[in-house]
Amino acid sequence: MATDPITAELGHRPGKVIAVHLSYRSRAEQRGRVPQHPSYFLKTVSSLTGSGEVARPAGTELLGFEGEIAVVIGTPARNVSPADAWAHIGWVTAANDLGLHDLRYADKGANVRSKGGDRYTPVGPRLLDTATVDPRRLGVRTWLDDELVQDDSTEGLLFDFGLMVADLSRVMTLERGDVILTGTPAGASVAQPGRRVAVEVYSLDDPSVTTGRLETAVVEGPALAGWGSPPRVDDAQRADASGRPTEPAEQPFVLTAELRERLSGVAVATLSAQLRRRGYDTVSIDGVRPLVPGRGLVGTARTLRFVPYRKDLFAAHGGGFNAQKQAVDSVGEGEVLVMEARGDATAGTLGDVLALRAKVRGAAGIITDGAVRDAVPVAEVGLPVYSAGTHPAVLGRRHVPWETDVTIS
Repeated sequence: MATDPITAELGHRPGKVIAVHLSYRSRAEQRGRVPQHPSYFLKTVSSLTGSGEVARPAGTELLGFEGEIAVVIGTPARNVSPADAWAHIGWVTAANDLGLHDLRYADKGANVRSKGGDRYTPVGPRLLDTATVDPRRLGVRTWLDDELVQDDSTEGLLFDFGLMVADLSRVMTLERGDVILTGTPAGASVAQPGRRVAVEVYSLDDPSVTTGRLETAVVEGPALAGWGSPPRVDDAQRADASGRPTEPAEQPFVLTAELRERLSGVAVATLSAQLRRRGYDTVSIDGVRPLVPGRGLVGTARTLRFVPYRKDLFAAHGGGFNAQKQAVDSVGEGEVLVMEARGDATAGTLGDVLALRAKVRGAAGIITDGAVRDAVPVAEVGLPVYSAGTHPAVLGRRHVPWETDVTIS
């Protein structure tokens, strides 16, 4: 019995599965680089599956998910032009480009082991005939459990489907059933065992034209055998897998446990004097106070910037997996989330749910020059929090969560 809808349609497995590295503007901006041309890697045909379970091997950490639109070749294509390429695509469907980041280092970009595992390419559940959709008007959405974490459309593509097919057809024959995973937008991250990932592709013009939700449940699997390259991750790999870029210039030093301990024992006045001696006179955040007096913190800063509320901006950036949620969901062990809210403390920028999430992730604390909602429950979480005040209003009264990991004032 066929395990995926493409194999069911063809009566046999496809010959090739090709994936695009970087193709959405939102993802490129997140990564800090915009490619001039598409680039590709191969996934194993045996990785194809439908909705179901995928195992993260015991002893590994970073099983990444990427919601994507998959195009399936309907008629063979060789040396076709971008203008003619769409005619060679028979169907589009939803796909989840899963990958085990713990093994990415082992193949130096080829992704053979990290992306080629069994059940690492779920597709479906339904194929949409290309005669029923406009390739310029397709949406793709991804949920982690019940939270929308990716929401984009083909309007955000750097390279359209026609260019991808034409480009590949210059050097190879694309045969009926070949699958091209057309890249993922911003918001891709990792899923732990016990969590569910769902992907849907649909028509922006008629949302009833949809693939339905492609559901993948992550479970704990047996450990990898002891031979071959072992799983390995570091902080840079964790950052990349969670969807946030890291550049060496942004992390000029490593805050070791020893250095953290030493800094914890230095008086604030001494630190201030040393900063001034080095010419840093305006690097303090003025007007903030600890929710619980006496709770200090030391950590590497992660940043979140809010812009003033505007109805259209909040509609576009305030919902779903917005910058505020991205910042909290990617803060790492020992890091401090620093929020710039323009000193406006007339609406909340942090509540108890997000504070608890940050603590669970190991954050060293949160600083905001805006207000805190749920001040008593936030204080009870036990995470050091500094704010400019408390206010019961929700975020959308004054602020729009705008961007993370940028220079703030």
